[in-house]
Amino acid sequence: MNIALSPRAADYRNRLLAFFDRHIYPNEKLYATQVNTGARWKTIPLIEELKGKAAAEGLWNLFMPEAPFGPGLTNLEYAPLCEVMGRVPWAPEVFNCNAPDTGNMEVLARYGTKDQQERWLWPLLRGEIRSCFAMTEPAVASSDATNIESAIVRDGDEYVINGRKWWSTGAGDPRCAIAIFMGKTDPTAAKHKQQSMILVPFDTPGVKVERMLNVFGYDEAPHGHAEVSYTNVRVPAGDMLLGEGRGFEIAQGRLGPGRIHHCMRSIGLAERALEFMCRRVRERVAFGKPIAQQGTIRADIADSRMEIDQARLLVMHAARVMDEAGNKAARAEIAMIKVVVPNMALRVLDRAMQAHGAAGMCEDFPLASGWALLRTLRLADGPDEVHQEAIAKLELKKYDPPKA
Repeated sequence: MNIALSPRAADYRNRLLAFFDRHIYPNEKLYATQVNTGARWKTIPLIEELKGKAAAEGLWNLFMPEAPFGPGLTNLEYAPLCEVMGRVPWAPEVFNCNAPDTGNMEVLARYGTKDQQERWLWPLLRGEIRSCFAMTEPAVASSDATNIESAIVRDGDEYVINGRKWWSTGAGDPRCAIAIFMGKTDPTAAKHKQQSMILVPFDTPGVKVERMLNVFGYDEAPHGHAEVSYTNVRVPAGDMLLGEGRGFEIAQGRLGPGRIHHCMRSIGLAERALEFMCRRVRERVAFGKPIAQQGTIRADIADSRMEIDQARLLVMHAARVMDEAGNKAARAEIAMIKVVVPNMALRVLDRAMQAHGAAGMCEDFPLASGWALLRTLRLADGPDEVHQEAIAKLELKKYDPPKA
C-alpha cells in the first residue's frame, strides 16, 4: 500500500508547518484573549488577519478537489495537511478549511446550480461568510436519518419549511449566512427517497436561533452549536439542491470526505497531546525521579505512539480507496476510521491529562477542551454503534452463500 506524500502534498505540508511556527503557535494565547473579551458570538480579528496571510501564501481552500474552486488535491494528498491543521482546533478557519463550511462548499460545488454557486459558494470560498448544516433533530434519534421529521412542502414557486434542528455548528457566528437544510418532501416515498436538501438563507423570516449548546461546559464560541427553529420559512423553489428525494444521495457525497477530514484533524490533536505529555514528564519530578522515568508513564507514551500511527495508516488507506474506487467502495474503511480514530484520540488525550496532573484539567493546556471536542466525534456524523453495525454487515456479506 503506497501512501507516500506526493511532491505537491509534501510542499503544502512543509509550508503549513512553517506557517504554524510563524503565526499559529505564537498566537494561541492572543486568540484565547480575543475570544474571551466582550461578546461571545463575534468575528475574531486575529483570524481575519491570518486568513489574509494564508490566502497570500496560497494556503487556501486546500480541501476542495474540484477545479476551479480549489487546488485539486486528492483525499490522500489532503489528509496529511488536514492533520497539521488539526493540531490547533481554531486553525482550520485560517486556511478556509473549517467544518461545516468545507462539506457545504463541496455540496454546492458538486450539486449546486450556477446561480446557487454564484450566490453562496463563491462567498464561502472567499471566506466572507459562514454556513451551517441543519440535519440533526432533538425530537428523534437522528443516528437513523430516516427518522427526520422536518417538512419541506412545495407551494407554487416556493417551498415552506417547518422543523427544529440542533447541533447546527457555526450557526452562532454572526457571519452565518446560509443553512443546508435536510427535511422530508414526500413522506410516502421509498424510505431513502423521502428526504431532500434545500438552501435556506439564515436571515429568512421564520428562522430563529433558540439557544447555543454547551459541550461539557464549553460554549465553543465564536461559532458554537445552535438549536434552530424553522417556522413557516419560505424559500424559492430554485433553492432546492439537485432535486426532491435526493437528500441521502447528497449526504453520502458530503460525509465521506468529511469523515476523512474529522479523523485527520483528530490525529493532529492527538499528536500534539503526545508532544505536550512528553515535554511535561521530562520537566517534572515525583517520588525522587523525573516522571519520564516512571514505568507507567513510559507505557502510556509507547501505547500512544503505536495507536496514533496505526490510526493514521488506516485513515490514509481509506483515503486511497476513496480516491481509487469512490466513496461507495470505501464504505467499510470510512466506517472503520470513524470508530477507531476518535476513540484512539480520546485515549491519548486522557493519558496526557493524567500525566499533567491538575494542570491537565484547566485552560493552561489545550487538553481538556480537546478531549471535549473529540468526545463529540463519537456521535457526530453517526455514532460508533451505527458504524460498527455497517462494518459487521459488510464483513458478513463476504460469506454469503453463492447465488444459484
